[in-house]
Amino acid sequence: MEEQLDADAEVVAGPDLPSARVPLSEERIVEAALSFIDGHGLAGLTMRRLGQRLGVEAMSLYRYVPGREAMLDLVVQSMIDQLQEDAEVLRRPENGWQDFVQRLAHGVRRVALMHPRAFPLVASRPPEAPWLRPPLRNLDWVETFLAGLHQEGFDDVTCAGAYRAFTSFLLGHLLLEVANHGADVGPLDVLEDDGDPSRDGLERYPTVLRLREPLSQDHAAVEFEESLEELLERMALMLSETSSG
Repeated sequence: MEEQLDADAEVVAGPDLPSARVPLSEERIVEAALSFIDGHGLAGLTMRRLGQRLGVEAMSLYRYVPGREAMLDLVVQSMIDQLQEDAEVLRRPENGWQDFVQRLAHGVRRVALMHPRAFPLVASRPPEAPWLRPPLRNLDWVETFLAGLHQEGFDDVTCAGAYRAFTSFLLGHLLLEVANHGADVGPLDVLEDDGDPSRDGLERYPTVLRLREPLSQDHAAVEFEESLEELLERMALMLSETSSG
């Protein structure tokens, strides 16, 4: 029991523990939850530990959030809201739809890399509407994306196709990228490299083993740019087909 208490103290302790004199609020609880996940991962987050981090009893948290699941929904919303504060992200196209889409994509990536351990929640949290897709499923940002494309000449069909292509590209790439930054993404989770190839069972795969070093190099930023360019070309083709039709 004493060892467990010591372990809990280690998890919740930190130099930035909030003052007990600061009033408790939903915003403060969500900020503390996101900070906890950033530092320790999602698995260890409990209402009791979050209460300890905030200097209150766990029951006090339920006055502001109904429970852990609702709190995680608020954490997702908090991450998506950071796009509002990103000066590089536009709410409507100003220099063409490609610039608009690129800025939004990079904005979402910045959020993912700022909170890699929390970002997988964007894929697992219930959406605001069943037809929306992560990671761009917040109604405000879906509206921004679709309205921006409409402004640039996309019709309803091509807007929907572009939305599906854009979200698939973002989610697939960014989940893989945050996995390399320590995020737990289930089947996508990565194993620690112990530095001894002979213990990996790779001796039966000489080509894989020979290419282990270049295959393990991090080219995420370049790959993101290349994939984004391919996506933009695909969206341009959709638009040209609509115009010609």
